[in-house]
Amino acid sequence: MPHLTSTTSTQAGPVTGSGFGIPGYAHPLVAPKEWADLARPGAPVHWAVLNVAGGPGTRLDPHCLQAAARLRTVGVRVLGHLETAHGARVRTAEAVSRLISDAHRYLDWYGVDGFLLDRCPADRSTLPDIQRTVGKLRALRDDAHIVLGHNGHPHPGYAEFADQLVTFRGPWSDYRWSQVAEWTADHPPERFCHFVHGVPRGHLDEALRIARWQGAATIYFTDRIRRRGTSPWETMPGYWDEIVSRIGTGVSE
Repeated sequence: MPHLTSTTSTQAGPVTGSGFGIPGYAHPLVAPKEWADLARPGAPVHWAVLNVAGGPGTRLDPHCLQAAARLRTVGVRVLGHLETAHGARVRTAEAVSRLISDAHRYLDWYGVDGFLLDRCPADRSTLPDIQRTVGKLRALRDDAHIVLGHNGHPHPGYAEFADQLVTFRGPWSDYRWSQVAEWTADHPPERFCHFVHGVPRGHLDEALRIARWQGAATIYFTDRIRRRGTSPWETMPGYWDEIVSRIGTGVSE
C-alpha cells in the first residue's frame, strides 16, 4: 500500500519561532493554489492539517497523497485530522478503537507526521481519556506531533502530554479582547496555537502582537469569515503574501 514515507522528504524539526499552523484547507482539487503555496520553500509553516473527508476517508486519495508529499518534501509536517466530538470519541473503548483505526489509515496512506485532535475537550474530567488516546497514537508513531484542538484554554494538565495546544480559535472580534490563562506562562510560546478568522488587513500587526504578548508561536490569521455551510479555514487569506513576510521579519512591540 503506497504512502508518503516512500518519497524523498525533508524531516521537520522541532517547532521553533513564529510560524503558521494550517487548520485544514479544502480538498486539493478545490483549493489547488492554497496547497501549492504552502509548499513554497521558505514559507514559515510549522504544520498543515490533512482532512480528506471528515477524517482519512475510506480509500487512498491520490490528490491528497500528492499534496501531502509536496509539503513533506520541503520539511512541513502533515497532521491527520482526528475528530474527538468534544470527547465523545474517546469515552469508550469502541469509540477509541474507531479513532485509532482512522489514525492507522492516515499513517498507511499518507505517512502523516502526527495528528490534530479536533474539538478536543478542555475540562479536567476528560483529561485521562485524552491522555490514554494520545498514548495510543504515540504507540503508532513514537515521534508523532500531537496537537490538541481545544479552542480555548484547557486544564493545565493537558500540556503535560501534548506537543501543542490550540488555546484560541474564533473571530477577531473576540480575539482582540481575549486574555491568556496565567498558567501558560510556565511554558514556551512553541506550545500554543491561535487560529483567528475575520482579521482585517489593517489589524494584522495588532493581531500578531496579541499572539506574541499571549505567548503563542503557531498562528493562523485570515480575513475569511464564517458563513453558513463554509469554513473560514478552507481558503487562503487574501493577504497571504503580506502575512508571510511579516512573520518572516517579525513585528515590533
